[in-house]
Amino acid sequence: MVQRRIPQIKDLAPLLKFKTPELNAKKRRLAAALTINDLRVIARKRTPKAAFDYTEGAAEAEISIDRARQAFEDIEFHPSILRDVSTVSTGWNVLGAQVSQPFGIAPTGFTRMMQTEGEIAGAHAAARAGIPFALSTMGTTSIEDVKAANPNGRNWFQLYMWKDRDRSMALVDRAAKAGYDTLLVTVDVPVAGARLRDKRNGFSIPPALTLGTVVNALPRPEWWINFLTTEPLSFASLDRWSGTVADLLDTMFDPTVDFEDLAWIKAQWPGKVVVKGVQNIEDAKRLVDLGVDGITLSNHGGRQLDRAPIPFHLLPRVAREVGAHTEVHLDTGIMSGADIVASIALGARFTMIGRAYLYGLMAGGEAGVDRTIAILSEQVARTMRLLGVNALEELNPGHVTQLARLVPVAAPLATAAEAVPVRRAPVRKAAAPKQTVSASAVVTSTPVKRAPKKAAPAK
Repeated sequence: MVQRRIPQIKDLAPLLKFKTPELNAKKRRLAAALTINDLRVIARKRTPKAAFDYTEGAAEAEISIDRARQAFEDIEFHPSILRDVSTVSTGWNVLGAQVSQPFGIAPTGFTRMMQTEGEIAGAHAAARAGIPFALSTMGTTSIEDVKAANPNGRNWFQLYMWKDRDRSMALVDRAAKAGYDTLLVTVDVPVAGARLRDKRNGFSIPPALTLGTVVNALPRPEWWINFLTTEPLSFASLDRWSGTVADLLDTMFDPTVDFEDLAWIKAQWPGKVVVKGVQNIEDAKRLVDLGVDGITLSNHGGRQLDRAPIPFHLLPRVAREVGAHTEVHLDTGIMSGADIVASIALGARFTMIGRAYLYGLMAGGEAGVDRTIAILSEQVARTMRLLGVNALEELNPGHVTQLARLVPVAAPLATAAEAVPVRRAPVRKAAAPKQTVSASAVVTSTPVKRAPKKAAPAK
């Protein structure tokens, strides 16, 4: 039988370990966030629906982003045991310079719409962490102001080629003069994807004050106070815009951009060139022939073509085919440090975070971005230790198995590059024989060379 006694104060004393309460609400909620999804939950509570949905949403049925995240869940790690992992190195060389982590902040549009500190918060946090920060053409802070916020760090400028070529290249020139070291050319946006959340929310720039937005703002007064009492929204690339996001994108983006134009852009830029939005092996090889410094496997976070290829699934083959000739980077669907480690193991040199960064920004401004980077950095180091590796160079495909979920029912009859539709005239029995051009001849014919559209003078 258990014998009981009255506890003595001396017995209770070691158990009484009260912590000093944190009075700062922001610090308290960010400290409680242990994962990127925790930051997402906080962000959703603190951000108006239209702005949050612009970050969270993707194209059409949002299948691409769901598949991308599922692909990272559908992996199996293969750790080694009895290794000395008392120290781990999470940095290495990316595009000719050292980074402290194998990830950086992706270019995001309309960032100050999510939280008023915007790109400046991201640039400051990236500078402290020793990782690259990429400014979008559709960013809401000027090229020069981002450079001032991160004067000694890695600044990348992301370019959308517009119909107005002179204006596009003027931005490139400004970025070069400001000292940005890398041009990130995004090539998967001939037109804007069908982002249905934005349409349903009536998301516009600047946000419209309707009855719905006012009601939605009531539990989020801090966001509206910040928005209404700070500098009016402006862009890295244009002064103002009044209308929907889709209208802006379709007005600006040029659907005629091709490989010849890309070669011309590359010739204008003095630094490194990375092409973002690569989604098949044939395009990756052609870009290597063009001499780019890196390619980013990406389906634009699922925000362009729904049901697009999953970048993480493309990674192993692309890395095998072209990884010896150019750096292979990856984005779309990354929500943890384990996702990043798996990407490096399968051949990526670098990864980029978009939504994860914005969740932190919306959850707590600059401090929230710091928390995002801290969470991912801790997860990267812990995953490496548990795998039994000390450095990124030790990671290899043997550490990861991609488990099958989406398996093609049959091999495709043609690659994406070959599947060019060919128009044929209806067959008429009474018609006289005519000389025709075969489909294969049409597909393999040499394109007509032409000068870049509205090209700015070469430097």
